[in-house]
Amino acid sequence: MAEQIGNHLTSAGWRNWPTARDTLLYVSPDELRGAEWILASYPFELGGLPVAWQISARAHPASAMTVWNAYFTTGTPHEAIADFLLALDARAEPDAGFDEPETVLAALTTQGWIRDIDRTTTTATDPAFTSSVSLEPLPDLVHDADPRPDLAGWQAWAEPVLGESYLWCVTFTASVPHDLVAAFASSLASPVPVVRRSLPESAEGRLLVIPTG
Repeated sequence: MAEQIGNHLTSAGWRNWPTARDTLLYVSPDELRGAEWILASYPFELGGLPVAWQISARAHPASAMTVWNAYFTTGTPHEAIADFLLALDARAEPDAGFDEPETVLAALTTQGWIRDIDRTTTTATDPAFTSSVSLEPLPDLVHDADPRPDLAGWQAWAEPVLGESYLWCVTFTASVPHDLVAAFASSLASPVPVVRRSLPESAEGRLLVIPTG
């Protein structure tokens, strides 16, 4: 995950350097976008899993405060993170957006995901009921530039067996533009096969495995 995303960022022209906290920080050429591999510093957990990547945006290169943040735990499909970064890189203004929340759910339902019958405007689940994307109150330690309390941000997670451990969790703070979240959601829901060296035990029997060669 660190290698795949790091290679993607380097190929896109992002600079990187190690920090005093033993993290690895990547910054876009315009210095408005940042991505930090923070697993070594173990800042906090989401769903009982350590956060591995923190991706952020600033309104101005000299600003010390980020406008929004997105947090990805270990195990998050690196293809979906890469597509999120690709959409972020393509934006002229990474800190502003006008799309409605519906754009996130539309990205999922067009690929077969199912809206929650009780929360049709905020939540969708894959047909196998193993992964979900939902607009939820922000967890503790998740920071957004908007100081208002009780803000909601998009969250995504995989829980192949109800009540057992999560495979991964993702949180987008309230100010992340919805179209960027939609890029992540569309990639997550994509039926295109991906390469994996190993599979989690909890996903056994739930995935279509195509042998290489």
